[in-house]
Amino acid sequence: MRQLTLTLVAVTGLALAGSTLAATPEECQESLSRFKDLGNVSTLLGEAHGYAILPTIGKGGIGIGGATGKGCVYQGDTYQGEVRMTQLSIGLQLGGQAYSQLILLKDNEIYDEFVGGSFEFGADANAVALTYGASATAGTQGTSAGASATQSSGDGVGAWRRGMAVFTIAKGGLMYQAAIAGQKYKFHPKGD
Repeated sequence: MRQLTLTLVAVTGLALAGSTLAATPEECQESLSRFKDLGNVSTLLGEAHGYAILPTIGKGGIGIGGATGKGCVYQGDTYQGEVRMTQLSIGLQLGGQAYSQLILLKDNEIYDEFVGGSFEFGADANAVALTYGASATAGTQGTSAGASATQSSGDGVGAWRRGMAVFTIAKGGLMYQAAIAGQKYKFHPKGD
């Protein structure tokens, strides 16, 4: 048991340390291309006013957990600046995980709200977990395994909810508890 705990602490530390590095626009576009291949992401992206892409979010916890990651914000196809996500959680959780996240912003109003300072997902937020290749996927109901480029949770189709659509792709690790509720985003315009 002690070895398992030490392993989980090490994985958590590595996941969180790795995700604190700034994401370049090139890394963001590479991550975006993986999302475009899955589900109806391309269709919704074509309808979006803007989007945020976070190539790597590191998440870990044993009872008390946290997550962090940096990414890029685009209005249309134009890079507008950097976004940083943080999350603190308390409750039933165990493990460490790294994943990518795409947040589509349907119109100018929700885009302005997202980039207007600090933005936070509420308790009713959810994400569609997508599988890319053979990896574990994180959904809002826990963790599952998959080996195809299909949606693995949600109602089978990504959809707009309150002007946003949120998607995740697991990159590695295993964690029970993968909700996006409570995530906070801080936007920094390019040049700041």
